[in-house]
Amino acid sequence: MSTVDVAAPAKTAPSSVAGSVELRSLTKTYASAVAVDDLSLDVRPGEFLSLLGPSGCGKTTTLRMIGGFEFPDDGSIQISGQNVENLPPHKRPVNTVFQAYALFPHMKVADNVAYGLRRSGVPKSDMADRVSRALDMVRMTAFADRKPAQLSGGQQQRVALARALVNRPAVLLLDEPMSALDRKLREEMQVELKLLQHELGTTFIFVTHDQEEALSMSDRVAVMKDGRIEQIGTASGVYDAPESAFVAGFIGRQNSFAGTITSFDGDGVTVRTNGLSLYSSRPTKGDVPAASGADVSAAVRPESVVVTAAEPESRTDTAVNTVAGTLLGVSELGHSLQLVVHTREDDQVLARLPRAANPPTELGSPVLCSWSADAVRIFTS
Repeated sequence: MSTVDVAAPAKTAPSSVAGSVELRSLTKTYASAVAVDDLSLDVRPGEFLSLLGPSGCGKTTTLRMIGGFEFPDDGSIQISGQNVENLPPHKRPVNTVFQAYALFPHMKVADNVAYGLRRSGVPKSDMADRVSRALDMVRMTAFADRKPAQLSGGQQQRVALARALVNRPAVLLLDEPMSALDRKLREEMQVELKLLQHELGTTFIFVTHDQEEALSMSDRVAVMKDGRIEQIGTASGVYDAPESAFVAGFIGRQNSFAGTITSFDGDGVTVRTNGLSLYSSRPTKGDVPAASGADVSAAVRPESVVVTAAEPESRTDTAVNTVAGTLLGVSELGHSLQLVVHTREDDQVLARLPRAANPPTELGSPVLCSWSADAVRIFTS
């Protein structure tokens, strides 16, 4: 993700105790479709956790059940030790920022922020101070008297955040709140949101289908598929050590080779695939059958591939983690280059290299692609 310069949020002391969230065997079915399937999850106090997955994986349904906008068919929800699965939204210590900010168009910014306080019966003497502090947190004090239509998309998002935070929730739920913003503004808001969360210490649960968004902001990421959590861990953990072929493919790009295991040794696994020999020194924990001849797929990240010039007749029959081919395409990615290589085995290999690596760029030229043993992940087919 590109670097952006943004001002830090105003220094504001946390006004609420960060909440924990415990989901146990949560299930939700719509007609015959299972949206959330026996899902269990612990969210730590003060954590920024993202629910990440493709459309229809159950991430938004999970968030809505935490917020009280949907009720589970089975399972329990605890927030800071209190069972809330049967409580309506306004009786839960949470607030939600939706994809559509749902600001009242006829109200000024300050009145939008104060709306929840007014409904809760907060005294006017306290209300003005809390609204002022909330607007200061998101750097919107100067816009207090404007209507939503007079604000940009990023400014409207800040108002929606202030309106949620002014209620001092133990947990803030965010349902793809940046999906409508352009790329540059979205990247700026990612930085601002993480700074704000760190400053407040509030527990954030963030729903997104954007892997870059989740990886850049989160303390932990829960990758979802078919209503279940496929893997949960730190950003680097799910990216560098995916536990399934789905996670490896969904988090970032990968080169995938189908093959069979030919041998094991004390350090790793050898896979034969379409004329290539691949060796992995870090097969996926618990996911590789301990038997030669088993069908598997080998995955290599594009940034792990090294591309060098080769002689036209270079042979790689006996080489490990090396494949010969022809340079098919070169794309400019700013600080790096993306290369597409068509191999002699009729596969395509994608590589991303820094410009400083000075890779070959002449289309049609013979090249060699190689990678280290610890860059290869092995998954059951």
